[in-house]
Amino acid sequence: MEPVVQIRLLHPGSRFTPGEALRCEYHVQLDDPSQIQALEASVMWFTEGKGEEDLAVQYFERHVPADYVGGDMRGPWQFSTLLPRSPLSYPGVIVKVRWCVRVRVFLVRGRGVAAEVPFQLGNLPPTRALLRPTAEPPRADVEASDELDE
Repeated sequence: MEPVVQIRLLHPGSRFTPGEALRCEYHVQLDDPSQIQALEASVMWFTEGKGEEDLAVQYFERHVPADYVGGDMRGPWQFSTLLPRSPLSYPGVIVKVRWCVRVRVFLVRGRGVAAEVPFQLGNLPPTRALLRPTAEPPRADVEASDELDE
């Protein structure tokens, strides 16, 4: 059986203001806890779109069975971190900035699974594609003097 990772933001909604605390709870559903080699949780942002993609980690924690009596890594786990002032989530047309909580489970047999929960940092309005002007350009066959005679 493959592990199932469940992540829950302990916050009403998924929009945060810069400097606010993000609190999160996560756990792993797996019959045999001895199969978990390590567990990592992170808060991160990444870009999508044209050009090179960027990624940065705001918060990171790693757990291994040897650190805990009994070695049961399934959780539940909780963490809290203060979110930075930037970069803000940005739903651009060419480039997007996305934030998420990511939990990765590394299994003894080398396989692993990951789960993400997206959230929004800040409240930038969505961008729109550039629209063509709605006014028609002046007709070339009309002379300016004709327009003034009216």
